[in-house]
Amino acid sequence: MRILAVDFGTKNIGLAISDPTGTIANSLSTITHRSYREDAASILGIAEMKQVNQILVGQSFDEAGKPTYTGRMSLRLASAIKSETKIPILLWDESFSTQDARKARILMRTSRAKRTGHLDSQAAVVLLQSYLDRNE
Repeated sequence: MRILAVDFGTKNIGLAISDPTGTIANSLSTITHRSYREDAASILGIAEMKQVNQILVGQSFDEAGKPTYTGRMSLRLASAIKSETKIPILLWDESFSTQDARKARILMRTSRAKRTGHLDSQAAVVLLQSYLDRNE
């Protein structure tokens, strides 16, 4: 079962995909956020090309358990995707995925120069791997 993970950001959207067995998450790409409709179309094009069985959309929450501003935007994106496909869409808590991706780069001893830039697709990997690990 192939799963596509979506890590929504106000500027960029990170994508990750599982291996065919649904065990390991791999970085896929980053797309630039334009509008929910355009983003949904881009994501669905990739989903069809990669033959995914499920789309996982990260949603962040605050300390009280309520969706953050970005979490509410993720919900809007998930709704836009859902309105255009029959592929199951699942929201998954992505809190701290970007920080975890940053920590992973540090643990891998990546130089500061190479750690600059966007972590969107790596955050999507963290998001997807947390889902895969929880549901193995």
